[in-house]
Formats: sequence, C-alpha cells, structure tokens
Amino acid sequence: MDEGGIVKVQGDTLVILRRGRLFTVSLAGGRMRPIHAMDAFPPGVSAQGDWYDEMLLAGDQVIVVGYSYGRGGTEINRFRLGADGRLTWRDAHHLRSNDYYSSRNYASRLIGNELILYAPLDLDWKNDPLEALPGIRRWAGDEKAVFRPIARARQVYIPPVVRRAREPAIEALHTVTRCDLTAPVLDCRASAVFGPEGRTFFVSPNAVYLWLSDWDWSRENAPSLLYRLPLDGSRPSAVGARGAPTDQFSFQADPRDGVLNVLVRSEGGGDAMFRPEFTEGSVALLRLSTRLFGDGSNEAPRSLYRPLPSPPSDAYEFHNRFVGDHVLYGTGERYGAGSRIAGSTLVVAPTRGGPVAQLPLPHGVTRLEALGRDGLAVGGNGGDLQFSAVDLLGTPRIADRYVLPAASEGESRSHAFFYSPRTPDGASGIMGLPVSRPLEPRFQRFFGSAASMLFLRREDRRFSPAGELAAQAERATDDGCQASCVDWYGNARPIFLGSRLFALLGYELVEGEIGAGGRIREVGRVDFAPPPRRAP
Repeated sequence: MDEGGIVKVQGDTLVILRRGRLFTVSLAGGRMRPIHAMDAFPPGVSAQGDWYDEMLLAGDQVIVVGYSYGRGGTEINRFRLGADGRLTWRDAHHLRSNDYYSSRNYASRLIGNELILYAPLDLDWKNDPLEALPGIRRWAGDEKAVFRPIARARQVYIPPVVRRAREPAIEALHTVTRCDLTAPVLDCRASAVFGPEGRTFFVSPNAVYLWLSDWDWSRENAPSLLYRLPLDGSRPSAVGARGAPTDQFSFQADPRDGVLNVLVRSEGGGDAMFRPEFTEGSVALLRLSTRLFGDGSNEAPRSLYRPLPSPPSDAYEFHNRFVGDHVLYGTGERYGAGSRIAGSTLVVAPTRGGPVAQLPLPHGVTRLEALGRDGLAVGGNGGDLQFSAVDLLGTPRIADRYVLPAASEGESRSHAFFYSPRTPDGASGIMGLPVSRPLEPRFQRFFGSAASMLFLRREDRRFSPAGELAAQAERATDDGCQASCVDWYGNARPIFLGSRLFALLGYELVEGEIGAGGRIREVGRVDFAPPPRRAP
C-alpha cells in the first residue's frame, strides 16, 4: 500500500509534484538530469483556486489528486510517464466532495492498481438529496457538466441507532471511493456513511476505518461511531465508541489477535484541516475485537478501554505512534511556554498490557517515528532541535540523545522523515529529516522549509552526526506560480534509493555520499526550477 506524496520513483526516474507542476528527473548512469515539466492540472483551465497535494504512480501512470475550488470537487488527473521520462496529459475527473485537507493525514492510497480516496461532503437539506450522492464527471471544459452517480442508495449507510436518535448530528456524507486506474475511462465505485463533520480515518490492507465523533444523541448512547468499510465494496459495519483518535497514527491493526488498537482522547475534533493539533482530555487505549462490529447498535464495552496517563491540561500538539507492541505519545509544549520549556514526558504503554513507562524528556514532542524495533521522539527546546531514541526491547528507556543547535524541524508531514536501517532490528542505519535555519525573508516565499537536510547515523543504537545537505537559497527566482502556491504538504524530502541518497530541497535535488569518518559530502546537484511564465 502506498500513500499520496510529493515525490515518487519509477525505475531511474524521479517524479516530483510542486506548486501546481510535475517534474521528472533522470537518475540513470549515476547522474541527475532534469527531463520534463508540465502543469499538474487540465490544459486550458485557470487553476488559481486549485490545490494539487498528492501524487501516486501506478505502472506508467502518474496520478495527481487535488481539490478545485474553481471547478468544484476532488480532482483526479492522470498522466502517462514515457520510457524517456516525458509526461503526457491523459484525462481529469471530478468527484463530488468538499475539501479533504488534513494537516496530518493523506486522502489517497494505492493498493495494486486501485486508487482509494476519502472525501467528505457537507449536507444541505434544502437541496435535492440526490445531489449529495457520490458522483463523478469527466472534465471536458464544461463547468456545468453533471455528475454521474457512483453509488446507489444501497451503498449509502446509516445505522439503526442513528435513525432512532431524536436529533442525530447528520451533517456530512463521508465517502470512500475505489477507482480502477487501468480502465480506459476512469472506473470508480463508492461507499458512503452519514455522520457529523468530525472524522478520523485509517486505511488497513483490507478496510478503511472511519471514526465519527460529536454525535448529539441521548446520554445512553455512545457519542462516537467507528465504521469499518471493506475495500472489496461489501457492506460496512459499525460499533459505538467513546472519545476520539487524534490522527491516523492513533490506529494499529493487529491481525495476530484480530483486534484494532486505537489511542483515544476524551475530546477531539477529528483529523480535518488543523484539528489534530488541538485534542484535549484524558487518554485511553481501546483494544477492539473486529468481531464486535455490527449494525452500530452495540457499543464497545468500557472494559476494553485502558486508562493511560494524561498530558498536562495546558499542553498541545499531541502526537502518538504505535511501534511494534507499544504505543508512544507526548506533546509539543504548553500554551504560553515560549521557546524554552522545562521538558516534557513521553508515555510508553505496551498494547497487550503491562507496566506503563513515563520517560522525562528535555524537549517537547513534535514527531514520533520508528527506528526498527525502537522509537524516536523529536522536538525542540530553546531554539535547538533534539532527538531521543527509545529502547523498547526491555523496560522502555531513553537509549541515546542528539542535539542540533540553532535549528528547528523543517516539516511536520510524516513523509519528511525516513530511516534506512542497516541491520534487521534497526539498531544501525541512517536517517534524514528537513531542518530549518534562519533564512532571509526575500527567500522564504520560494523555499519555505527547504533550508537543509540533516542526516544522522545510528551505530548500535548510538547517534552520530553525518552532516547536512543545504539548499542554495541565493539562487532562488520567481517561478511564476499559478496554482497550489503554498507548500501545505512540504517541499523537502530525504530520498534513499539503493546505495544512493538525496535531499529534495524545493527545486533542488542534491545527492550526497557517505565518505570517510561517516560524514556526508555533496557529489551532485541539479536545479529543476521552471522558467518564469510569460505574461499573456
């Protein structure tokens, strides 16, 4: 399974999505060479109100997913990637939806040649209800073209417990769409469920889990519903629940025990827009058997919720991550704390029960990652960026720390971090993460977070600096951007391909090589920035 992102690889060709354009760069022969660039939106349209965020590769097809405020709906654009690395426009389709954006989650997944998309649609009960059904239209230049339904009434579900409620909060239709990318004309089918606006969704290899919160039911009913929508299109099932997960990292499918682990907080608004940054309340681990899913009339027993330590009441930017048989969570800092904090606490709880560890950290938690069998907490304090490795093999403990002075994390997206293990357990390897340093204001418009890529080596669970690959900000020029001109999904990525490693930094691709002493040195650089557009 793959998630939509801003950079993908096909053979010796990198495909990069940035600021409304697609770029291809050849890596053949141990070199780097820009090949082609073209708009990521349909020819002949004004895309000033559009955002192109996620890209996927399926065979020789490049799929760009975006949201068009100008033409309306989730937009799926298909391109052909030739053997020579050149792109050819194929077609565009719109799905009836509202904006799917989330500061942490991704709307698109790829399983084989099937595209999986999540999208919400707010309901307006004054209009024709048939206009709320999932629909698709092929773009041919007519903004008034009708949408063709891709779900019949039997594919739209509402549990009996919601129908029986006196004042159910039916505010949105939440749709999971599956599209066959091999079809000459895009073939899509959808399933949809009713619910409130607040949602968090998670994609497993065989189902989409959709947690809907903020139901206005009578007190004897659960305030949330957790849906399971099978990817084979069969009938969804549901179960009542309490609390709300923060983001997709709050979920873990455990096929060994046939359960779904979900870390919940008592107050949360789902993962739409920037809501994941502001969850509150108590914390619990729900260990839910998939056998409990039914028509939604039953609620997960409260005995399945394991209470866990809560963050301070004034803490925010809650982060959580499952690593093996443990769940880790912590917070960034406290309201009004400023740049210097006294520290924070990382909670580590075994998913199958056992003692809970509370590990003091000298920094906040703005990122949690897996380092093989271990965990990694990243955060700042006093203008420094700090890394804490968590040994999970026995009693959880902080195994090592590293401090990068006068720097901050350059991006919050999960794809901005990558760890390449050199040993099966991950005790040794190398990681990459974009970092920000002071940048002249005149360059910030073009570079954003793409200041430098930090590489850290790990040898027998001990950190050592490998060095950085930096952007050449002084060479930035106006790219004449017309669409998607804010890098909401970031613009910097560490890229590991076989024995080669790269740093994508805005419009620059920099190759590095680990030399003597374990330090990285630059061995190549290419600027693939487009020339400014000519005035019409």
